Amino acid sequence: MKIVVLDGFTLNPGDLSWDGLKKLGDVVIYNRTEKNTEQIVKAIDKAEIIFTNKTVLDKEVLEQTPFVKYIGVLATGYNVVDVKTAAKMGMVVTNVPGYSTNAVAQMTFALLMELTNRVGEYCIAVKSGEWIRSVDFSFSKGSITELYGKNLGIIGFGQIGRAVAKIGQAYGMKVLVNSNRKFPEMETDSLRFVNQQELFKSSDVISLHCPLTEKTKGIINKDSINTMKEGVFLINTARGELIVEEDLKEALNSGKVGGAALDVISAEPMKNENPLLNAKNCILTPHIAWATKASRERLMLTAVGNLEAFLEGKPVHVVN
Repeated sequence: MKIVVLDGFTLNPGDLSWDGLKKLGDVVIYNRTEKNTEQIVKAIDKAEIIFTNKTVLDKEVLEQTPFVKYIGVLATGYNVVDVKTAAKMGMVVTNVPGYSTNAVAQMTFALLMELTNRVGEYCIAVKSGEWIRSVDFSFSKGSITELYGKNLGIIGFGQIGRAVAKIGQAYGMKVLVNSNRKFPEMETDSLRFVNQQELFKSSDVISLHCPLTEKTKGIINKDSINTMKEGVFLINTARGELIVEEDLKEALNSGKVGGAALDVISAEPMKNENPLLNAKNCILTPHIAWATKASRERLMLTAVGNLEAFLEGKPVHVVN
């Protein structure tokens, strides 16, 4: 049985082992596959089992590879696969849920800490000699912000949103949650469910953890920003298209939004013309929140387990 990994580098840049997968068949691993139908079909060759992270398997590709029986998505989101076409053609598609919850929650606060405490900025200033030249025992590059008592607004309350809420509570923050579902039993003095309007109006920090849908696309825009507190901080470790980037740029440059820290943007990799590239008080990281070694080890283990379950006739984590 031939197994093809179309874009293995993202999951395994060299610090993990593919041995678990290699025990299940004849494995061919491509670090990357060119983003065109011809090259993708060529890479798949006659494999019955394929794994993809961001290589798109659309209707055109799938119709040219009818021998494929199983598609393993090496991520939680599976929008890179035309799951309807796959189902019609009898292909099982699986994903890997929940592997990066703790990593993304950790990154959320790493980004927030950079906005509030400006550690990187101060480190650069010290190493450039500003402390050496200072006549005072310390010096200031501008205000730093204490989180205790501040309102943390969380949009989306899945596993990651809940993990972020716990960390926020540990910092002494008051958590405001907007979610499709409310859980009254979870409400406490430091956590309550609110509507979107109240969250925008009352939050000192807003962190996005909702899926990208027609309803949530562009949820952060000129109108919603105008209802927010002056100087609000915005964190996005979910999906870039939740934000209208030109509107956020204007709000950052005007000071309406005090700072934004984003691990995701609308088009990845980033394009030179992205409006946030030169926006004021905007921290950008290249979609790495999920990618701790521990998370990638969990992803690998689950992906192998998914295939084992499929081969045993008991598929799990099926998304189609």
